Amino acid sequence: MENKRRRILFQGDSITDGNWGRNLDPNHILGHGYVYIIAAQLGTQYAESKPYFMNRGVSGNRVSDVYARWNEDAISLQPDLISLLVGVNDAHSIITGSARGATDRYERIYRQLLDETCEVLPDTGIVLCEPFVMHSEATEKDWSEWSSIIGEYRRIVRQLTEDYNTLFVPLQDTFNQAANRADTAYWVWDGIHPTTAGHQLIANEWLKVVQQSEYAIE
Repeated sequence: MENKRRRILFQGDSITDGNWGRNLDPNHILGHGYVYIIAAQLGTQYAESKPYFMNRGVSGNRVSDVYARWNEDAISLQPDLISLLVGVNDAHSIITGSARGATDRYERIYRQLLDETCEVLPDTGIVLCEPFVMHSEATEKDWSEWSSIIGEYRRIVRQLTEDYNTLFVPLQDTFNQAANRADTAYWVWDGIHPTTAGHQLIANEWLKVVQQSEYAIE
């Protein structure tokens, strides 16, 4: 990686999206969430090497939606590191009885995405972020289903990190522990989407894992 500008791609759903600008306006190009926080810290710390951060998260995406645009929004960008956080919309589709959730394709499509990525971009590092959900007014009605499905997705992602030798960013315990300091809504306002403080928690965990790995940005 010497003498090469590192390219770091963030992928996922609305949690990653953060309303990132779909143009070249540098004020908004990375959105206003954990991606922005990570890029700000590493971009300042390693200004000499000018790491290049990209956000391609799309609100409402399931893992199958992410995979459907993977060529355009991942492979073609030739990133050195890909970070992915996805799962809450897969669960939501099943819980609400949406036609999109008629079958649970989370693990099947996730593996297909990783298989293809490892084949086409064998030198690209991969970071898998743990899906999470918190008990709140928004998730109260179907809490047992939310807890069960996201719990299973968490197990799947942990297994995928072992099977594909990726990095793993734990998030559920991070938010659970934070809820001992302040109420859940302070960190995740609707049980799903983080607040500013919640995005900082994600950024902290991501940096802790990645910057102590062989894929550290420097």
